[in-house]
Amino acid sequence: MGLGTTRRVMLVGTGAAAAAVLAGCATGEQPAGSAGTPATGANPDPTDAPPETQGPLAHTGDVPVGGGIVLDQRNIVLTQPTKGTFKAFTATCTHQGCQVVEVKGGTIRCPCHGSQFKIADGSVAQGPAARALREIAINVDDTDIQEV
Repeated sequence: MGLGTTRRVMLVGTGAAAAAVLAGCATGEQPAGSAGTPATGANPDPTDAPPETQGPLAHTGDVPVGGGIVLDQRNIVLTQPTKGTFKAFTATCTHQGCQVVEVKGGTIRCPCHGSQFKIADGSVAQGPAARALREIAINVDDTDIQEV
C-alpha cells in the first residue's frame, strides 16, 4: 500500500505543480488591441487604430461613376450610381455571409453563390440572397468619403 500512496501523492503533486505553472502564465491581460479590448480595460485610444481605419474611406475620384469599389479591410462597398451620388454598404453578403468581391455592370457581386446587389440601394438584383445589403451612413466632404 505504501507504493500506491506514494504514486497517488506524486500524481496529485505533479498535477498541482502543472496547474500553478499554467496559472502563472495566464495573467488575465491581453495585449493592447487584442480581441478588440485593450490590456488596461480602458476605452481604446482612437489614435491606436490601425492606419487603414483612420482618415477617409476613399476619395471621390476612387469610385467610378456607375460602379464602385470594395474596401476589404473595412468590409465596406462604396458605389457611385450616378455622378456625385455616393453610397456605402456592408460587404457581407446577406445569403451566407461571404464577402462580396467586385462591383461590375451596376451590381455588387458575391463570389460564393452568385448573389448580386444593385449599386443604387443595395437591393437584391439576383439571388439566392433574399435581403438587401445593409447601408452604411457616409459623409462626402469635398473629395473625402467618410463613415459617419
